Amino acid sequence: MIQGLAGRYHDLVWTGELSTMPHWRRGLIYTVRILQVLIRDLSVGDLNLRAMSMVYTTLLSMVPLLALSFSVLKAFGVHEQIRPLLLKALDPLGEKGIEITDKIIGFVDNMNVGVLGAVGLVVLFYTVISLMQKIEQNLNYIWRVVKLRSFARRFSDYLSVIMTGPVLLFFAMGLGASAERNETMQFLISIEPLGTLAALLAEVLPFLLVVVAFTFVYLFMPNTRVELRAALIGAIFAALMWQGVGWIFKAFIAGSAKYAAIYSAFATIILFMIWLYLSWLILLIGSSIAFYIQNPRYITPAAHRVLILSNRMREYLAVAILCEIGQVYYDRRPACNTECLSEKLGVDGEMLEPVLRMLEEKHYLERLEDLDGAFLPATPLDTASVSDLLEDIRNAGDTIHFHEQELYTNATAVEVLQRDSEARRKILEGQTIKDLIFKGGDSNRD
Repeated sequence: MIQGLAGRYHDLVWTGELSTMPHWRRGLIYTVRILQVLIRDLSVGDLNLRAMSMVYTTLLSMVPLLALSFSVLKAFGVHEQIRPLLLKALDPLGEKGIEITDKIIGFVDNMNVGVLGAVGLVVLFYTVISLMQKIEQNLNYIWRVVKLRSFARRFSDYLSVIMTGPVLLFFAMGLGASAERNETMQFLISIEPLGTLAALLAEVLPFLLVVVAFTFVYLFMPNTRVELRAALIGAIFAALMWQGVGWIFKAFIAGSAKYAAIYSAFATIILFMIWLYLSWLILLIGSSIAFYIQNPRYITPAAHRVLILSNRMREYLAVAILCEIGQVYYDRRPACNTECLSEKLGVDGEMLEPVLRMLEEKHYLERLEDLDGAFLPATPLDTASVSDLLEDIRNAGDTIHFHEQELYTNATAVEVLQRDSEARRKILEGQTIKDLIFKGGDSNRD
């Protein structure tokens, strides 16, 4: 009976074309599909482990991060607003949230940058940047991005977020507070139904700020292009989860006396770490929703996270990538990055990235970080031999821990490989990458 129900559920949810369904059913089926793949991702355990790792990084980085934000906000005279913001973030902890907030603010107030010295200041910046890097790594994993930003981009982009993020957030909060004190606004509020709408907006404003914060993280932190629509939908769902889980946590966990009885003096820090874990998990789930909204082809009933390329597939992708990039280069069109190549070849960027790294290591391609990771040929394509390319891809990843005479002890196997390489070289003799690009066309094109 269970198998029969499972089969009926699969037929109902996963069979049939969404475009042919009525709008209400299409939205319902699409939501159920996303919910199923999210449950599948959570059951695998990767998101849970990454959220747990973020708790440790947050504990190390929270005080330095707030200290930097405090110094920036102090220049604008709004540094006193850090405490209300922390209280709002830790509100699900109840009275323990107030205790933790006071402790953190005390640490920040007592931090004297002048006493730290040059080494201490470097360590402080490194601790903060490591938190941002950890966030990028986890979101890159969700978005199937293998490569991090370059070190220079990491340093500049992360510091930009650290310096400008708090200012923009408190500016938005201050704008709402100023509007409430404005005489014109007070007069308009006294008129119904504007007064009711203003009261409703005041209730909704904290939720909107959470949505804006999540949207900003989803748009900026992954090392790939994220559509605003996808980021906004993921942020709305994440904000709803954050509010709902916060209410449940405050009602049933933070107010329980069992934790104090079991953990005694450690109860506060234990609850704090649990709430940090839940917050990071919600952020990652929201990013997963944004990813599936932007990439619906990943919404399938079967898991396909592990990607292992065969030798034949690596060779195919290497030739195809160089042909695509060479075609763009000779046509004098804007250079392609990983996302562009993924669209052209119909292959996920997660599969392309290992081959792209091989081509970089073998000096066939050069990645331009200043141009959003676009690629250009690193060697003249009219002299790059096709047989050399295939041989380089075949040998990519070999280590030098063993000498060939120590590793290749079977003479028959060595002979087979040599004959295979010689036959391939003979067939492809004289052919270059440029010949492949303009096969059937003008191969003398500059």
